Amino acid sequence: MQASGPGSSCGNRDAIEAEAARLLARLNSDPSSQDEADICAWIESDPRHAVAFARAEAAWEAAERLKSAAADVTLPPMAQIVSEEQQRRLSRNILVAAAVAVMLFIVAAIVTVRTFSGVDRYETGIGQMRDIALSDGSILHLNSDSQAEVRFTDNGRKVRILKGEASFEVAHDKARPFDVEARSAVIRAVGTAFNVRMRPSIVELTVTQGTVTVHSGGSVGQKVAAGSGAVIQPRSIALTHLGAKLIGQRVAWREQMVELDGETIDQAASEFNRYRAAPILIGDTRVSALRIGGRFRTTDSREFLSALQFSLPIRVVDGEDGSVMLLYRDEEPASAGNAVSD
Repeated sequence: MQASGPGSSCGNRDAIEAEAARLLARLNSDPSSQDEADICAWIESDPRHAVAFARAEAAWEAAERLKSAAADVTLPPMAQIVSEEQQRRLSRNILVAAAVAVMLFIVAAIVTVRTFSGVDRYETGIGQMRDIALSDGSILHLNSDSQAEVRFTDNGRKVRILKGEASFEVAHDKARPFDVEARSAVIRAVGTAFNVRMRPSIVELTVTQGTVTVHSGGSVGQKVAAGSGAVIQPRSIALTHLGAKLIGQRVAWREQMVELDGETIDQAASEFNRYRAAPILIGDTRVSALRIGGRFRTTDSREFLSALQFSLPIRVVDGEDGSVMLLYRDEEPASAGNAVSD
């Protein structure tokens, strides 16, 4: 039985890093095809491995930017800057930095192998949705203006959401877990259905069938069952219980609908803007806090705009570029009362 105290997770993390270093060395020593297969299998065997390599990838990119900046700097001869003793110390530091740079390069190489070898890329334009049948029998649904990469091997199934929103119907396969990466989050399922939306600062998870396990950064994995969701940040996972109505709202896009239940006009306009090339803009702060409910087609925002003008003191002004401006209407339309009474 493994220890469960604070030192246990730290020791486990150290073991993962040590194994990663060993595999990195193998990759840098003229690896065979079997070596590369073993390395990929290790990466895919645990979501924490994928998270660690994703962080390493970010570190490599930062190192590349620093290296590029340093290349443009011209310094006078070393002897004019530091003493002989300082030069010796500086040389040792340079050797250490060089070793770190080499390690980062190897990390980036392994991430590249994992990310771009045998990858299928799918995307949608603004207002477009796609249903993609994957080779294992799973189905990937992509919402408007979304991108995802899919890579299946004998050891695992991986999807990386690059932007937007995706819904999954996962075919059951115990031998090959189904991992979805979204920023720092790794969501693992065997056979289930769930929705993942990448918002500006969080990843929003909604589980509609079965159970998934979620990891984010160094956080402990959390199980999320059907009827529940999670708000995922780089180092934290907040579980939420969702009612049937809220779940219906979150996945209404699968039926090409936007479902509103008392959202502010600001929130409603943001939802519709996901499906419009030219945005709905709010030109009066009094409009932002007004609220509306209803079910509207994503393909016909005019229906939504008509409902705004009919039920609220809002005036719609069309822009020449296709955009729409919402302004506050001070006077009530004379027909509004009669329309309600009918």
